[in-house]
Amino acid sequence: MPSSFAGSALADDYDARRWWEGFGDSALNAVVDSVLASNFDLGMAVARVQQARAQAGIARARLMPALQVTGTAADQDTPSNTGFGQQIGEFLPDGLEIPERLGVTTYLLGVDFAYEIDFWGRARNAAAAAGAQYLATESDYHAARIGVLATAIATYFEIADLRRQVSLAEELVEVLGEREAMAEERYESGLASSLELRALRVDVRSVQAGLPQLRTMLVQAEGRLAVLLGGYRDDLLALLPAATHPTVTADPVAAGLPATLLYQRPDVRAAGQRLDAARFAIGARRAERLPNLSLSGTIGLQSSDTDGLLDVDQWFRNLVGNLTAPIFQGGRIRKSIALAEARFREAAAAFGRTVVTAVHEVEGALAALTEEGRRHSLLGSRREEALASAELLRQRYLGGIASYGDYLDSRRALLGVEAAFAASTRDLALARLAVHRALGGDWVPAGDPDSGEGVRMVAGSPEAAEGEARR
Repeated sequence: MPSSFAGSALADDYDARRWWEGFGDSALNAVVDSVLASNFDLGMAVARVQQARAQAGIARARLMPALQVTGTAADQDTPSNTGFGQQIGEFLPDGLEIPERLGVTTYLLGVDFAYEIDFWGRARNAAAAAGAQYLATESDYHAARIGVLATAIATYFEIADLRRQVSLAEELVEVLGEREAMAEERYESGLASSLELRALRVDVRSVQAGLPQLRTMLVQAEGRLAVLLGGYRDDLLALLPAATHPTVTADPVAAGLPATLLYQRPDVRAAGQRLDAARFAIGARRAERLPNLSLSGTIGLQSSDTDGLLDVDQWFRNLVGNLTAPIFQGGRIRKSIALAEARFREAAAAFGRTVVTAVHEVEGALAALTEEGRRHSLLGSRREEALASAELLRQRYLGGIASYGDYLDSRRALLGVEAAFAASTRDLALARLAVHRALGGDWVPAGDPDSGEGVRMVAGSPEAAEGEARR
């Protein structure tokens, strides 16, 4: 791991908790809270965590003895001249006879038990592998939560930008319409050429033709956000105000150290936990080559009538020890070990790739945030100049010094600058979002996966994660 991120302007520890509140937009905060409460993808991810938790519990249960209560009532009635009765009759002395039929009734109440003595760690390694897979699934949930929230935030800023672009385009159509009317008057008076009039008409039609596309993109973006909210577009429109005004800043983000990505980013953490699971699986497969000792038995009460089941003197027990060792299985165990080792090597390569990718994603996102901040600042200065020019021409027009056409041209130029600045504001917000997504971390407080409100994450230190995996 490198000692620091290239392009990181702040050396402080990274803090991801509810970072989007820095935009100062209550509508955005409400959208994020609604997504956490009702998103379908997060609901499915929680269900996957619950499945992995159950699988880990099943694997741990194999470490404990298995007990079950049994109750049996057996009634046997057979002729004495067959089977065991016939054999007894052949050895009886003369004068002694057995009944024509033999009947036996037996009642049994007992407890069966079975236990495998895990000398070589096969069951322990299998349980540890299942536990690591469970932790990996928790990390997958965390990654899904970050992905869903990032998509919702990005879509929110896309909607804000599209609403602004539609408003600016509608205003530009009005300005160009007035400019076209003036050009028509000048053309009819012989003061303007047909080329000037046609050029203005082309501009008007171009902006008018772009409006339906912008409105379509806005409806589609609102539909995508409504899906993330688990509802319909009408529900979204009731949640969002007509205009949104997020405060976007180009301030750098404290990224911390690259080593923190090992337990901070959920995809890296999941890859490491799957590597642990593959390692434990190798131990379980290797233990299959060694002898297996298991114990089983029954203890209980047995009687020929039901009253005897309450008599402790009618107790019985049996205990069976079973020792088995593989001799020849056609190479199955050897191939199972080779398969587990190959899966471990695959998981190791995936872990290494995930770590390297994470570092480069953070560095790329930090660089993009810096450059987008510079671009946003330059466009902001350009916007201030355009505003000043438009105001100056308005004052000159009111004073009778400039023409109304010059004033409309200044407004047209200002609207173009406003559109570029609005797009830059969106890009700057998305660049900040990319940094937080690349760094990972707990964006919101963790909760209980059974409640559907979140999953407890293993975070804070590599030692804490390793201890939780062992537990």
